[in-house]
Amino acid sequence: MIKINKIEEMCRGKFISLKKLYFTQDNVEKIWEIASIYDSVAVLIYNTTQEAFVLVKQFRPPVFLKNNDGFTYELCAGICDKDIPLSQIAIEEVYEETGYKIDGVEKINSFWTAVGSAGAKQTLFYAEVTDDDRVNAGGGIDNEKIEVIHLAKTQLQNFMEDENIVKTPGLLYAIEWWLNKDKKC
Repeated sequence: MIKINKIEEMCRGKFISLKKLYFTQDNVEKIWEIASIYDSVAVLIYNTTQEAFVLVKQFRPPVFLKNNDGFTYELCAGICDKDIPLSQIAIEEVYEETGYKIDGVEKINSFWTAVGSAGAKQTLFYAEVTDDDRVNAGGGIDNEKIEVIHLAKTQLQNFMEDENIVKTPGLLYAIEWWLNKDKKC
């Protein structure tokens, strides 16, 4: 049995707040530090014209502190900070980050991330685009400085296996889904 005794806010930022959770689990009092963050959406984009995945490359300060580079290859993604359907947030993020204008997305799955520190939920979507769907260069908003990368399907295996390329687990999961989506059990 778990009982929450107290939640204490340690500090609050624009996107993250740090909290201390005091709880009892099986009659043992415990304390856990939690980073409270937004849930998010992410989109695996496949350009059928180029036979390439559309990824984003961007600088992530926490990664920089670990590897002195900080650039990661990721799915197009964004936080869920609006009261609109998740699919609409995903469509808006595709436009802002990559410049592709799409009408819809297909839901792949939802899963929990950073379960030991934040426990946020990410919903993963899929969209197919063509070169004609690209209406601007993308790059994000508010000085995000997102680089749009087109990863050829023929380069996929080497990309996935190269440990020197910083990739997110969601990206790897989405690519595995794509590789297996048409296979029958």
